[in-house]
Order: sequence, then structure tokens, then C-alpha cells
Amino acid sequence: MIQRFFALFSTKIEGLHQAAYTIAIFSLASQVLGLIRDRLLAHAFGASATLDVYYAAFRIPDVVFASIASFVSLFVLIPFLAKKIDDREDARRFLSEITTVFTFFMVGVSAVLWFFIPALSDFLYPGFSPEQHDTLVMLTRILLLSPIFLGLSNIVASVTQITKKFFVYAISPLVYNIGIIVGVVVLYPMFGIQGLTYGVVLGAVLHLCVQIPTLIKERLVPKLTRTISWPDIKLLVMVSIPRTMTLAFDQIILMILIGMASRFPEGSIAVFTFALNINLAPLTIIGVSYSVAAFPTLVNLFSEGKRDVFIDHLLVAVRHILFWSLPATVLFIVLRAHIVRLLLGSGAFDWSATRLTAAVMAMLVVSLVAHSLVLLFVRGYYAAGKTARPFWINVSTSVLTLLTAYGSVWLYRSFEGVRFFVESLFRISDVSGAVIIMLSFGYTVGMMCNATAFWLLFRHDFGGHLPSSMYKTFWQSFAASIIAGAGAYMTLHVLEPFINLDSFAGVLVHGVSAGIVGVAAGVLVLIGLKNNELAEMWQTVHVKFWRTKPIAPSPEEL
Repeated sequence: MIQRFFALFSTKIEGLHQAAYTIAIFSLASQVLGLIRDRLLAHAFGASATLDVYYAAFRIPDVVFASIASFVSLFVLIPFLAKKIDDREDARRFLSEITTVFTFFMVGVSAVLWFFIPALSDFLYPGFSPEQHDTLVMLTRILLLSPIFLGLSNIVASVTQITKKFFVYAISPLVYNIGIIVGVVVLYPMFGIQGLTYGVVLGAVLHLCVQIPTLIKERLVPKLTRTISWPDIKLLVMVSIPRTMTLAFDQIILMILIGMASRFPEGSIAVFTFALNINLAPLTIIGVSYSVAAFPTLVNLFSEGKRDVFIDHLLVAVRHILFWSLPATVLFIVLRAHIVRLLLGSGAFDWSATRLTAAVMAMLVVSLVAHSLVLLFVRGYYAAGKTARPFWINVSTSVLTLLTAYGSVWLYRSFEGVRFFVESLFRISDVSGAVIIMLSFGYTVGMMCNATAFWLLFRHDFGGHLPSSMYKTFWQSFAASIIAGAGAYMTLHVLEPFINLDSFAGVLVHGVSAGIVGVAAGVLVLIGLKNNELAEMWQTVHVKFWRTKPIAPSPEEL
């Protein structure tokens, strides 16, 4: 048993599907912990002003991470490191220089920002009271530590990915959430609300530490150095700038949306964030898993000049993203109330908050397919060394997101017919703060336009034609999704008179039963249509994954 456990950290994972499923399994575990974290927060605080402040405190550190720490993102480092990995000494020198420059620069920026946090908070969150602003400043200053450790973890992650140690890479988000849970359960009772942010910092430290053994084994442990090859650093920075600005725009847009929500009724930021976090589960399991698993191979294929194989490999990932995302979208919409009740509906999180969060979640999950494809296409461009295109696409669609969000809020508040339609559609007519759903509408529209732009421009930039299998996958998955949704919906209504929906067990049985029937109906449709993706998934899981013997480390390594 011990050998098998350590084998997970020493085994290289080959092949897109095996790597994607490996990452997906650990991503699922990480998301489960993340949802446990959210349930603990919802139970203790509900959709309250306290959680509004807590979630708002993440925004400035997240922008710092996106705009500075992403200079050492693994998606930028991997192409550089791939050219040096055969010479361990040269690779270690490169990592040492990157680590030194990043550490000193990041610490300096964080120290300067520490003094400007009060003014920035007043400007960004005008809807908060003076007491809330004081708490926000304190929490934000503590959270400025997390981008430092997560940035260092990015550097280490470039090694775990280039050596295809996907188990190690996939487990780091899991321990990150463990740290946050420790903050909720242990540190909050000891230190008050500061304890929640201490847990976040602890999670960032664990995110880094869990990957260090791979550095040691690969003899690539970096160290602070006085000798810096500035031409290499300059080249890395120049390549990173478009990607860094792309990520920064994403976080800035989210920060502006949260700032808008600070003017909405109390608890709006908490509801929006809870809905985002729930939608992060299918996005991570599907979109992130396939895009991360495909990236190292895409880098190698493009660097070797195998353009046609590069495109084919990316399109395989597109097919499987469509295959998984469409059914997940439909089932999440049908089962939205059950999902939110099971994950968050306890303690201070009341029925009104549950219904509002479910409505926001349903609107956001519409963008699951688009968001997953964006993650993949962005990595496709980065693998090809074309980092400028994603930047301009994201800038334009970010502006569109903001305009749509502002316009939607204005329409909702100005026209009774619009408000009646939205509230009736999501059955939240008697819920206070329903205006928050318009921010999720703007976010979804922006993401769908983003994916459309990437799809069109990627075909223009790289050529190639869409194989008939792509259309076949879409329509088969779409048909299975509709049948799965209908099956789940009908099951809910059939079982409702026989189940007590006022208890956790009743909601669980009701939702799970509907989900099982829906999935079974969808699978039967796919089998009847002789779906290739379903057959490939079964082949990978049944033959390659479960029957593959792990490579156990030697006794000396143990």
C-alpha cells in the first residue's frame, strides 16, 4: 500500500486521456474539499456582510498574483525549461535565476502595496461601511503573502509538469484547500476573522511544499543567486507580458464586478462568489484537466514542427471537452437547487440565499463549454509561442463583459418587464438582491463571446479544417444532454411526493436519484449513437488506467 501511494508521485503519466483523467480525479478531490470549505463558511456566516468583506479581500492579492506572479507561470516557463531540461545544471541555473528575481520583486511590490491598501479599498468598494473597510484592509494585507508562495509554487510546478508528474501537480490544489479548511475550523475560533486569511496563507505554503520533493528527486532545487543572466530574464518577461496582462484583465474585471456588487444588498458578493466556486468544480474537472494535460504535448509538437499533429491533438481535446461539458451544463441547471442546498444549505445559509445562489449558478454554468474551450485555446496559443493573440481577445471581451454587466443591471433596475422576466425565469420573484444575477449574465455573455473569438481566430491562425467527428461529437453530446436533463427533471417530479425534502437525506436522495436517472438516460443515448468518446473513455479507464501497474520506487527512495 505504501509503495503504491509513493508510486503516484514517481510515475510519469503518458497520453492525453490518462493525464486528463489523472488530473480530473485529483481535481475532483480538491473541488470536494473546496466545497466543504464553502459549506463551513456558509454554515457559520450565511450570505452576510462578513463574507462579503472576506471574499472582497481576495481581489487585490489575486490581481497581484495575475499581474506579477504570472510572469513565472508554468505555461510560460515550460517552453523555456523544455529546451534546458536535458542539461540538469543549466536547468537548475535557470530556475535559480528566475526564483531570485521573482522573490525580490514580489516581496518589494507587496511591501509597497501594503501602504496603499486603504486608499485602494475605499476606491474599489464604495458600498462598504467604514467598519467593513477597516476589516477589509486588515484581511487584504494578510492575503498579500499568498501570491508570493503561489508564485514560487508556479516555478516548481513547471518541473512537475515537464517531467509529467501530474499526480504531484494535481494534488497541490487539494492541500491548498486543506489549509483554508484548517483556517475555518481551527484558526477562526482562535484569531477571529483574521484566522480565515491565515488559513489561506497556510494553504499557499502547502501548495508549494507538496511539490518540493519532485525538485529534490530531479536535482533541480533552485537557490538564491547573485549571478543573473539578464538577457534570459528579459526574454522570459517579453514572452510573459501578453499572458500576464491577459490574466490581469481577467482578475481586474472580476474585481470590478465585485466592486459593483458591494453596492447591492448585503450578501450579494457572498452569493456571487459561492456560485462561482460551485461552477469551478466542473470547469476544473473538465476544462482545466484537458487543457493542462494537453499543454506539454502541444509544446513539444509545435517545437518539432509537427503542425498538423499539433492541430489534431488540440481538436481531440476539444471533442472531449464538448462531450463532458454539455451534459454537465444541463444537469447542473436542472439540479441547481439540490446542488446548492446540499453544498451550502445549513446553519446561517437560509432558503432565500439558497435560491438566489442557485439562480446565479445556473446562469454561470451556461458558460461552462465556452470557458473550458477558452482555457484550451489559450494554452494552444501559448504552446505555439503566440501570446499576444489571447491578450487582445481577452481585452476586447473583457470590455464587452463590463458593458454587458452594467447594461444588464441598468435594464433590470429601469424596466419592470425585464425585472419580472428575469425573476420569473429563475423563480426568485420574492428574493431580495436578485439584481446580482445580472452580473452573472454579463460574465456569461463575455465568456461565450471570448470562446467564439478564439474558435474563429485559431482556425484562421493555424489553418486546418474541422473533422466530421467534431460535429458528430457535438450533436451526439447535445442529444444525450437533452435526454439526460429531461430524465432528471421528470424523476424529480415523480419522486417529490414520496420524499421529505425538508431534510438533508431527503434532498440528497431526491437529487442523486434524478442525477443517476439522467446520466443513465444520457449514456444509453450515447451507446445507441455509438459515440466514440464514450468508447475511448471506457478503453482508457478500463484498460490503460486501472490495469496499469504503478512504478514503485526503490527501497532506497522509500
